[in-house]
Amino acid sequence: MSHYQHPSAIVDEGAQIGEGSRVWHFVHVCSGARIGAGVSLGQNVFVGNKVVIGDQCKVQNNVSVYDNVTLEEGVFCGPSMVFTNVYNPRGLIERKDQYRDTLVKRGATLGANSTIVCGVTIGAYAFVGAGAVVNKDVPDYALIMGVPGRQRGWMSAYGEQLDLPLTGEASITCPHTGDVYNLSGSVVTREEAFAS
Repeated sequence: MSHYQHPSAIVDEGAQIGEGSRVWHFVHVCSGARIGAGVSLGQNVFVGNKVVIGDQCKVQNNVSVYDNVTLEEGVFCGPSMVFTNVYNPRGLIERKDQYRDTLVKRGATLGANSTIVCGVTIGAYAFVGAGAVVNKDVPDYALIMGVPGRQRGWMSAYGEQLDLPLTGEASITCPHTGDVYNLSGSVVTREEAFAS
């Protein structure tokens, strides 16, 4: 076994878990799940069958990653944050054929107790604040806060707020990495100082 699995964890036969990943107490990984390398699944995490979790993701305690959720590389899911996969659930009506896809792009952060309503895309390196409710797509590098979630600013890939307006034309250099962030209209792009 190329990953660590706590004795209390249940990993169903057929699940794929990458090298160096850690599966902690009371985790349940369903048989169809595909989990990358260097992933941490905290205590009491559930991972559904139709789930893809990329390399280096951190899924903190008490998070359920339901079917049709895809996390790209380096996503952080804060403690007790929530994904949904049916938009209008009812206990008395079967809607398993109505799951909506949710995509969380590379490097995004989903803060503690935030809720991601199914069918949205969270952009690369976006930052969803603790307790926020996201019910529409989030741009790359956007800072989202509140209920319902609204954009309050921009975040660097390093994880600090950028001093940029929400819209317009502007540029700023990250003091930690030297990367340059360019705002054009309502889109931020990054020029990496040491691109490989």
